[in-house]
Amino acid sequence: MDFVFTVCDNAAGEVCPVWPGQPMTAHWGVPDPAAVRGSDDDKRKAFTSAFRQLQRRISLFVSLPMRQLDSAAIHREITGIGRIDDASA
Repeated sequence: MDFVFTVCDNAAGEVCPVWPGQPMTAHWGVPDPAAVRGSDDDKRKAFTSAFRQLQRRISLFVSLPMRQLDSAAIHREITGIGRIDDASA
């Protein structure tokens, strides 16, 4: 494993398990759509929003020029991607 991304804000402060290969980690928190209360439409919107946010971040991640970046630059990039939300997409 090369990368581990946490997405649950509750997990952000937890100690991650030891992963083989000591992957680079970053927190890409998104609101938990399963925690949304309200109508079915409200819940659907929450899941759609979480999906879009993660889809955008993954797209940015796979577009990184990994071979041209050192590990510090990669870590800065993946941490920055975790700060991107739907408003900036």
